Amino acid sequence: MEKSNENSSCNRRQFRHWTLHSGNIEECRVYEFSRRDVPQDGIKHISVDVRDEDAVRKAVGEILSEAGGIDVVVNCAGFGISGAVEFTALDQAKAQFDVNFFGTVNVNKAVLPSMREAGKGHIINISSVAAVAHIPFQAFYSASKAAISSYSCALDNEVKPYGIQVTAVELGDIHTGFTQARQKVIVGDKEYGGRISRSVSQMEKDEQNGASPEVIGAYIAKIIEKKCKPICVAGAQYKFLSLLCKLLPCGLRGKIVGAIYAK
Repeated sequence: MEKSNENSSCNRRQFRHWTLHSGNIEECRVYEFSRRDVPQDGIKHISVDVRDEDAVRKAVGEILSEAGGIDVVVNCAGFGISGAVEFTALDQAKAQFDVNFFGTVNVNKAVLPSMREAGKGHIINISSVAAVAHIPFQAFYSASKAAISSYSCALDNEVKPYGIQVTAVELGDIHTGFTQARQKVIVGDKEYGGRISRSVSQMEKDEQNGASPEVIGAYIAKIIEKKCKPICVAGAQYKFLSLLCKLLPCGLRGKIVGAIYAK
């Protein structure tokens, strides 16, 4: 899973879907959706594959029956694939979107009716600075995160009149199990002059030196009960990077990113 939980689950080393119930962030019920159950105090695990719309709807119904409502949802299920677009199997690329993007869509579709009826709610969708930096040899991952950011901005406008806010949190490098779990496609490395393996090696080095999940968890906990812009970027250096990517001409931005990840 990509990136991390927060609040009472901020020290978990993997990022998963979880839901908060309560008006007070210090005294909340935390539910976690994932296929694997890693026990942790204060969190109720529900075994759900977020790609399964019916299973997600059923699990959300279970939470609503037990807790009476859902105030906050953090969508952070995901994984990464790396490799050249030319050599990446279409099934693998589709699987990337099924989890990273459509898994988020499934959860949000299930929780929105109750939030709309309650007239409140905050949906946080975990995205990445790759949404604007467009990382070579992580094209499908970057595209899935760009989809999350665009979707979040559009959804925020749709549901704002009902007291619901939607925030995409674009993250940078984080030191989690995401690096080890990345699905690597090194086919074609010879044809690409070793650039695929060099690029992935640089990415992994950056991730291993990245922020801790606890830091990111604390950041998300801070914004949960605030009025936020549709897109927030975690970390000063990544805020600057995101701004730079938006201001620079596309060609110049591509040269800079390419010099780091495509040489």
